[in-house]
Amino acid sequence: MSWLMKLYETYESNLDCVGETEQRYNREFTLLPVSHTTQNAHIEVTVTESGEFHSAEVIVDKSDMSTLIPCTEKSASRAGAVIAPYPLHDKLSYVSGDYVAYGGKIKGEEPFATYIQELQNWADSPYTHSKVKSIYQYLSKKQLIHDLVRCSILCVDGANQLIEKWDKKYEALYPEKPAIFSVVAGEQTSAFIRFNVYSPDRILTKVWNDSEMYLSFIQYYQEQLGSEDLCYVSGKRLPSTDKHANKIRNAADKAKLISANDTTGFTFRGRFINSKDAASISYDVSQKAHNALKWLINRQGKTMDQRVFLVWGNDALVLPDPSEDTFALDPEAISEVIIKSSTNTALASEVAKALDGYRNKLVSKSDPFSGEVNIMILDSATTGRMAVLYYRNLNKEIYLNRLVKWHTSCAWLHRYRKNEQGEFVSFYGAPSTKDIAFAAYGPRAGDKLVKGLMERMLPCIVDGTKVPQDIIKSVYIRASNPVSMETWEWEKTLSIACALINKDFTDRQEGLGLALDVNNDDRSYLFGRMLAVADVLERRALGDEKRATNAIRYMNAFAKHPERTWQVIQAALQPYQARLGRDATYWSKIIDEIGYAFKPEEFNNKSLSGQYLLGFYSQRHELYQKKNKTDDAAASETSND
Repeated sequence: MSWLMKLYETYESNLDCVGETEQRYNREFTLLPVSHTTQNAHIEVTVTESGEFHSAEVIVDKSDMSTLIPCTEKSASRAGAVIAPYPLHDKLSYVSGDYVAYGGKIKGEEPFATYIQELQNWADSPYTHSKVKSIYQYLSKKQLIHDLVRCSILCVDGANQLIEKWDKKYEALYPEKPAIFSVVAGEQTSAFIRFNVYSPDRILTKVWNDSEMYLSFIQYYQEQLGSEDLCYVSGKRLPSTDKHANKIRNAADKAKLISANDTTGFTFRGRFINSKDAASISYDVSQKAHNALKWLINRQGKTMDQRVFLVWGNDALVLPDPSEDTFALDPEAISEVIIKSSTNTALASEVAKALDGYRNKLVSKSDPFSGEVNIMILDSATTGRMAVLYYRNLNKEIYLNRLVKWHTSCAWLHRYRKNEQGEFVSFYGAPSTKDIAFAAYGPRAGDKLVKGLMERMLPCIVDGTKVPQDIIKSVYIRASNPVSMETWEWEKTLSIACALINKDFTDRQEGLGLALDVNNDDRSYLFGRMLAVADVLERRALGDEKRATNAIRYMNAFAKHPERTWQVIQAALQPYQARLGRDATYWSKIIDEIGYAFKPEEFNNKSLSGQYLLGFYSQRHELYQKKNKTDDAAASETSND
């Protein structure tokens, strides 16, 4: 129950946000008040303060459809033929007293009778609101559909019955297709109605945005709750509930985190007499915890194929996301790392400093161990049940330390990110878990595969576990096959592979790092260096030609049979060495030096380990760095002359 308690505390810490509209990705959301939910409305009906019909309109703008409405335990989880009206706004079959007269079909009890009785109870209670009375006064006249037909909002046929579905045969009555058929998925009778109140003397707040209306229903419904029981979350005796919220990830989400309605499938029978014996949760805690979770998901959650990745803190809601790469943490600071530093140690130090910027903002200087971080992954296997796949509650200082460790131990030089101007920039650090998934399985990997890898990588970052070997192997294989990808994709895969391989090497012993290690005599590292020199040599000879070098073309075979493949690559280098003439001497000399570092018995056909990619990247980077410095020096001398 710890995650429920933390969500409840989050709600209590952000009471000033209740009912306040926020926006993300052009979608509005809010921290819901207790006993309220959201629903997409199709028709807005406005009545006067005296309870007379004023106007109505079809809500065409999808961004305006989402409506905050009061709800009861029963209505929040209604399904099928159960009669459970929402207290104020609801479907046409509930709110219209003349539903049957216009051809509406009902089975059993008439929904309007139950709806209007409950609305009257609220209107007559000590906690009522003038707007509730106005709406009740109008609806009790039982003429809603009559008024909507008169205003051409709803459509009837020649027999004065509601048209079920639009057909061209109705064009004689309605030359243009009515707007209602464009906003409802089924029949007109499935339209959801929201109500507003108009005053000619003053501007009134819309009913669904009125905080006084929220409070009115909360106080009224508080007296309608059931008996008290021990709440397993708060430890207090409070009115309990066995009906918990859905619509957690979005308005159409029917999956619940807590549900015990299977009384015939022996889910809890045999061990418990009823569901409350297994766990009893108070209505107040359930409402606040679920509303906080919905708000956090809308506000800062990351969703991949209905799987939600969420990180938050009670005192500081926005925290660095463990699934993001180092560049996303602080783009400006991380970009400066490349300019300031050239060695691996210095780069790691600069990355740690950039991450310390978060520490200064989030950790209290007076009490550095105050505050907590919550990490949660949610997903559902069926439409009705949702599970917490992963949950961690950490001290903020510990969490930031683990982030620093991940972003410095799984770090490499990457060149695939873009800045705000759309330009590619280099950054030193760890790749994001999503980029690792695409590097391992390719850009066409399905969402199911990607979200699975993202979940598996999270413990490596947060708990410090080792990166799974199958992931490292998949990235290694793809990075060793550059001809199967475009150049930019292979460069991205290569740098991510180097980051993961170096991380794995670091977990077992001291890591190699980006800087070239000329004293490393590991055969895989040496073979990788030789391949890099061959690639650079041929690339220099090719000049403006864009085709792949022989080193790149034979890279996959080289990783499996290095000695035999090197003979092929070296023979293919001779024409390019001849084309370069004396300029090829520099690279040929490096190849000779690397060959001299081999132990005779290790220059064989045994397949290479991931270290060859580290040697290849570091050697190639070193050669290009020297070339850039030489070009800069030559340009400087020319300008001085």
